[in-house]
Amino acid sequence: MRTHAKTLALMLPLALAGCISFGAKPPPSLLTLRTTAQVPVGQPQVALAAPGTTRSTLSLGGQPVASVTNGPVAGGTSITVATLNATQEIATNRVPVQSTPTSVAYIKNAIWVESPARAFARVLGDTLTARTGRVVLSSAQSFQTGAAQLTGDLRTFGIDAGSQSAVVVFDAALVRASGGGAIEKQRFEARVPVAAIDPANAGVGLNAAANQVAAQVADWVGR
Repeated sequence: MRTHAKTLALMLPLALAGCISFGAKPPPSLLTLRTTAQVPVGQPQVALAAPGTTRSTLSLGGQPVASVTNGPVAGGTSITVATLNATQEIATNRVPVQSTPTSVAYIKNAIWVESPARAFARVLGDTLTARTGRVVLSSAQSFQTGAAQLTGDLRTFGIDAGSQSAVVVFDAALVRASGGGAIEKQRFEARVPVAAIDPANAGVGLNAAANQVAAQVADWVGR
């Protein structure tokens, strides 16, 4: 009887170990985006006040009597890249595959390190810096009045099974510093063929497509 009890005591931890799970088994590797544009290293970036921005006011007896207002400047202004919106199918860390116009699947073991919208915003910011020379700020960092504002909707960020290509579609919205508050919108798209629909090829294709779209947006924003 004692031997039977001892055997049960030894087997119980093993049985429990088989039942306890600390989360899903992670994939062999995670996907991330890398900017292909070269951002200067060790070079200070300075954002000038936007045209028409009041920098200081001289007061006399508590009454404003004079102010210093910037005139037009060539480049060097800042732009704020606000949080990007994403459709529900890509508001996840998985890679969608559009198999038909009305159905979506996800590639097995293809997992992003972070959400595609956040990763793409970083690529967008680096590309804007490299191609326009602007100081790029996030919404949390923006403190300069009159800075340009860029945001948008990430509509597609996945694989199209029919054409076997990585597809990125971004609807950008821009308020220029000198545009009087007018909002400009434009859609940007890039398609890059992939050799196979698997994690490795999807990651490479989407990275290339994301950088192409970021370059298109930067050229649209201009200097």
